[in-house]
Amino acid sequence: MNNRRKFLQKSALGIAGLAMAPSWLQGAPSIIKSLNKPNSVINGVTIGCITYSFRSMPDQSAEATLKYVVDSGLSSIELMGDPAESFAGMPASPMNRARMFQLGGKQRRGEALTADETKELAEMQVQAQDYNKVVAAWRSSVDMKKFEQVRKMYKDAGVSIYAFKPNAFGQNNTDADIAYGMKAAKALGATHVTLEHPSDDAHTLRLGKLGELHKMGVGYHGHEQETFTFWDTALTQSKMNGLNLDAGHYIAAGHTDLIPLIEKHHARIYSMHTKDRQTPANGKGNLPWGTGDTPIGDLLKLMQKNKYKFPATIELEYQVPEGSDAVKEVQKCVEFCRKALA
Repeated sequence: MNNRRKFLQKSALGIAGLAMAPSWLQGAPSIIKSLNKPNSVINGVTIGCITYSFRSMPDQSAEATLKYVVDSGLSSIELMGDPAESFAGMPASPMNRARMFQLGGKQRRGEALTADETKELAEMQVQAQDYNKVVAAWRSSVDMKKFEQVRKMYKDAGVSIYAFKPNAFGQNNTDADIAYGMKAAKALGATHVTLEHPSDDAHTLRLGKLGELHKMGVGYHGHEQETFTFWDTALTQSKMNGLNLDAGHYIAAGHTDLIPLIEKHHARIYSMHTKDRQTPANGKGNLPWGTGDTPIGDLLKLMQKNKYKFPATIELEYQVPEGSDAVKEVQKCVEFCRKALA
């Protein structure tokens, strides 16, 4: 009881003292409120993360994803569709999405699938078509307030959402699907949506015009098909079309003009996926940061020197070591950035 009384007395004195303090100090409650919140703006450079990095973690809910982000020390993110959409009540998929992504990735990379894998992927694709119809019906009537709740939950924890990547912007998606994705992104507070570059000029024109209608940027991501002129057509089609550049894939494609590319297009880069990959001569591997050929430190310093506003988005794609997990590995990437920008 005595300890409690002393605590209350000290608290009362503290509050009274604060009331009599100079005006600048009376803002202390807001300062206190910001304590224990992440801050990944490092010496002027925004370090973010795509939540795909946490795909190996057991819980993919919006709440669990937020904890992974905060525990990693990040205050800005590119949010994948699943955490926000599941929070908003999207019907659950009957498919093994991770397995489908794995097989689809092998196919995109030109790797041969076994007969069983080919059959498995075909069955999943049929399931996906049926599921997409269910999702389209849900998207047509979902309340955007649910996405606003996600935005508030993340903001209260000190995390802003700068990009949103739902599976809603493909060539087979309707204009209504695309409008849904852009409205949801706006409700989340994002400045742009991201998607894989469709390599279809008609579709990038369509997306750009819908981006203009909904006042939402469209960032096109690339893999090893990226080149210096990869985004040129999309950029001329609409002021809302831009780059979701992947620096690691650019290096793995064998290009040596990454920095000139950034210098040329910096005003149209919405965000830059950052990972450490090897050149083709060294095997194209995805490696822990600082052991591959992507000049991550030089890129960060370029962003710092020229005061580029786009975020460097950590994308964890190398194999998580045994005994570690995705959060611990993303923490290492954040620390790499801090040392590079010190």
